Amino acid sequence: MRKVAISAAATSKFTKATERSIFDIAREPCIEILKSHGSKDVDAVLFSTCATEQYGSTIISEMLGIKPKMSQRVDNLCNSGTNAIATAYSLIASGLCDSALVVGAEKTHSEGNRLVWDVTRGSFNFPVHWASMFARSHMRRFGTTEEQMAQVSVKNHKNAAKNKNALFQKPVTLKEVMESKMIAEPVKLLDCSAPCDGASAVLLLSEQRAKKNENSPVWIKGIGQQTNGASFASMDDLTALQTARRAAHDAYEMANVKPSQVDVAELHDAFTILEIMAYEDLCFAQKGKGGKFAEQQQQEIAINPRGGILGCGHPVGATGVAQVAEITLQLSGKAGKRQVKDCKTGLVHNLAAAGSSATVMVLGT
Repeated sequence: MRKVAISAAATSKFTKATERSIFDIAREPCIEILKSHGSKDVDAVLFSTCATEQYGSTIISEMLGIKPKMSQRVDNLCNSGTNAIATAYSLIASGLCDSALVVGAEKTHSEGNRLVWDVTRGSFNFPVHWASMFARSHMRRFGTTEEQMAQVSVKNHKNAAKNKNALFQKPVTLKEVMESKMIAEPVKLLDCSAPCDGASAVLLLSEQRAKKNENSPVWIKGIGQQTNGASFASMDDLTALQTARRAAHDAYEMANVKPSQVDVAELHDAFTILEIMAYEDLCFAQKGKGGKFAEQQQQEIAINPRGGILGCGHPVGATGVAQVAEITLQLSGKAGKRQVKDCKTGLVHNLAAAGSSATVMVLGT
């Protein structure tokens, strides 16, 4: 297989509900990438979204003046973006394409924000209900505390304050998180991410094309994906996500990288408990020690430097792409005020539907 690089990345400002169309939102980061790339010669356009509008990737292609060989829409709820990037990687690695533009976009009131199709959840079809179940189970089994969960929110909102594209620009205190409105015990308002409008895009190139365009491209070194089912009935352990553990194992193996070698990571923190579980699932912390890990102010791994989903907002179809875009910028040394020093290996952890499916990617210089 051919090596695949990410040549360019861009993310729009995440905002509350606007009157803009999904296509206007989507084209914003694409225009930035095409200007930096200096060409509209793109073999494939993949559009990650849960929006109901049809023929989206082809509409976006026409708006951008691109005439790709392949045009596809990818929909897998919150990890639609990383699924689209994995597809683009496959197209290039196989030799079918030399370049692929992946764009993820979503509006605030997306169909992907409620899981009404899953009868196993009963009447509890908002994501916060299963976050509550995860939190209670982890607290009961390992002694994880509400304060430890709150520390995740404090960290990520502090990081978001350095990110001009983040939905939330103001840091929060531990007291503010703990005293925020209870949504589904023990999950509070500031333990939760917020749906929003937003878009992000990345340009993938074959090794030959990348070396012509970039002096030091960012390479996709490992990809792991696992789907255990669509419904909550597929969950067999409420203190860990077996999908993420399997995806991480495969990504580490493909990249020939150990967890201790990861310098910077984008973790799926739609709720604070998910980041704590991710520490353990990705082997950054021992099983049951995720809460203690969250208390550490200085960590060997820089986690969610853009502010994560909690600080940036959660435009479902754009989230996975935005995570990959952030790691690309970090490894390229182009992350501005939030730049992590001397980072060479990055990781993306992206979930969907209570972790019933997961993607883990390892990127490197």
